[in-house]
Amino acid sequence: MNALHDATTTDVGVLDVAAVRAVFPALARVHAGHPVAYFDGPGGTQVPRAVVDAMADYLLHHNANTHWAYPTSAETDAIIAGAREAVADLLGAAPDEIVFGHNMTTLAYHLGNALRLGGGEVAPFGAGDEIVVTELDHHANVAPWRHLARECGGTVRVARLDMATGQLDGDHLASLLGPRTRLLAIGAASNALGTITDVARAAAMARAVGALTFVDAVHAVPHAPFDARALAEAGVSFIGCSSYKFYGPHAGILWGRRDLLASLDVPKLDCSPATAPERFETGTQNHEAIAGIGAAVEFLASLGDDDAVAAGTRRERLARGYRRLHAAGQALVTPLWEGLRAIPGVTVYGPPPGTPRTPTVSFTVAGRPAREVAVALAGRGVFTSHGDFYAATVARRYDMADAGFVRAGCAAYTTRDEVDRLVDGVAALVRA
Repeated sequence: MNALHDATTTDVGVLDVAAVRAVFPALARVHAGHPVAYFDGPGGTQVPRAVVDAMADYLLHHNANTHWAYPTSAETDAIIAGAREAVADLLGAAPDEIVFGHNMTTLAYHLGNALRLGGGEVAPFGAGDEIVVTELDHHANVAPWRHLARECGGTVRVARLDMATGQLDGDHLASLLGPRTRLLAIGAASNALGTITDVARAAAMARAVGALTFVDAVHAVPHAPFDARALAEAGVSFIGCSSYKFYGPHAGILWGRRDLLASLDVPKLDCSPATAPERFETGTQNHEAIAGIGAAVEFLASLGDDDAVAAGTRRERLARGYRRLHAAGQALVTPLWEGLRAIPGVTVYGPPPGTPRTPTVSFTVAGRPAREVAVALAGRGVFTSHGDFYAATVARRYDMADAGFVRAGCAAYTTRDEVDRLVDGVAALVRA
């Protein structure tokens, strides 16, 4: 089972992109005389007004620290609890399995420190233990585990990227898993290539050798639903994501199996809460961001509503919204991919449309560094990212570590006209 494939079934209506765009104030921006088309979503989406309103409302009317006996503190507790419930609905989990933090990278390092110490049924990591990572991943899902290996005297093994397909080499991954494997760290979707990986299948292979699995879902959650309970049955132990990739504030989220969150020897203050999930949250959290996370999940759920009428549970609304997002994204990625590929000197990377992928396309223009292309597009009001996007191994494997990729990601607010503007801009640059 791959949770990301669930979005492809059942006709549940069409995403009303005009209505979506109406709630994003950033879309009113004009640059160099052009309305801005934001294709930088894989690095961080724009934010709907309701998210900002929730954050401002918290700071203006409820601001306090937690667990004290006065109204604003109780209101803060309730807002945090509500956000946990929202994220639990988003990921198909329970609220007490949701940890908030600064970002996924920080949470991964924190989790690594806990795994090094072990706890419960998890033995401390030690000399000779092996951690498997992949070439396809953002280095936030590589560096923390290399650090863990250095700390405990372990070894990191790296599963290959198949450069011809832009997908993970599953056979090579399977060959790396063995009796010494303690952890598999794998991405659900590549932020550089858009590749979707069957993490449930990979986790099942890891569990068969007694290993835990950490899934980087940062690039996946904005595009497809997750079912943490089903993934846990397959062998997934932890899932990390970041709300600023799904229309929320800059913050991180960690889902963990309840037994692991409760038993791992996580570094913490002795006087801080001893129960999960708070035992994983160091210090005072960013309460206003947590309020914004709850609002961001509600925005995603609203994409499944008709005429602004919420029908069904939030989880059901999210499922409908994700199906609409998937259909809209696939309708955009095909002309984006084909339009770019038709331009002389342009190379596109990753799996083609029609295969498991997100609506994110990385490309290069022969003879032009990625930054030059991004600057030229920005002059037309088309905002794209450039570089390696911290997927440094992907860039190195394609010999683009220096020149970099240009990356265009479609979001809920992206239109076909904006896709055409991007393609036309690249074609004009090539002709110049």
